[in-house]
Amino acid sequence: QVQLVESGGDLVQPGGSLRLSCAPSGSIFSIKIMGWYRQAPGKERELVATIASAGSTNYVDSVKGRFTISRDNAKNTVYLQMNSLKPEDTAVYYCNAAAVAATGWVTYWGQGTQVTVSS
Repeated sequence: QVQLVESGGDLVQPGGSLRLSCAPSGSIFSIKIMGWYRQAPGKERELVATIASAGSTNYVDSVKGRFTISRDNAKNTVYLQMNSLKPEDTAVYYCNAAAVAATGWVTYWGQGTQVTVSS
């Protein structure tokens, strides 16, 4: 079964930057939307950013102006550039992809990558 594989999570000081990457372990056709979610300890998973195949983006208010989502459609890869990181950005970050199959929409998830912002 194809999964998404994230990388780039790390421990970083407040004000620092990280770049997350996500790519599928195999072939996925007709991916329409890719995105990043995060889940902090004791909190529900929340949407961070999404990007459609045509390039339109959407961000949660708390990361606007600091995070940038981008994608390489040829590689089905999505990136999240995170700048000016804050301790409240600490969470496990999950990659998500929504694709159209013959049976309808199919959603894929990654296993998550830990981002810790601390001095």
